[in-house]
Amino acid sequence: MDVKNSERLSYALMGAADAGLLFELDQDIEVMRYINGGKKTSMQDVNDVFLPRMAKYTNAEKGWGLWKVTITDTDVFIGWILVRPMDFFNDQPQWDNWELGWRFNRAAWGHGYGTEAAKHIMSKLARSQDIQKFSAIAMPGNQASINIMRKLGMKYLKTELNKDPLGDIEAVYYELNVADELA
Repeated sequence: MDVKNSERLSYALMGAADAGLLFELDQDIEVMRYINGGKKTSMQDVNDVFLPRMAKYTNAEKGWGLWKVTITDTDVFIGWILVRPMDFFNDQPQWDNWELGWRFNRAAWGHGYGTEAAKHIMSKLARSQDIQKFSAIAMPGNQASINIMRKLGMKYLKTELNKDPLGDIEAVYYELNVADELA
């Protein structure tokens, strides 16, 4: 799947060659605050945990994976958008409900890049894949991510424990029916 540029941003699926970018992004404790409490990711964790995990859900044909986001005019990497089936690493993945997630460097915050990128990728996927819903989760205090969810048209669904092999967290769940997004 190919995702064309949006107004200000370019997109490409990430892979092992992007390990350095993933590492750099995770070196800011503010970026990591609502991921793991502000702990920086080691290069060993990128190579031993993050890249193998990403490889399990990356599917270029379906558009699953981490979409690298760069500013088109400067070709500067600013973050990524996650796409995969909701509950992918649990016993019952939701194949028709796709999770969106994002992580951006602090210099990109407050410019609307996260919303622009997520909306653009979501719109492309909604028109080209058999998806019923898009979902996103965040820690309850992560107001910036919750704001992006709302700007995408997602509605609050619930707050509960999100189970993941890397660790369970209390999370707010937001959801959008694709029929609503395409309306």
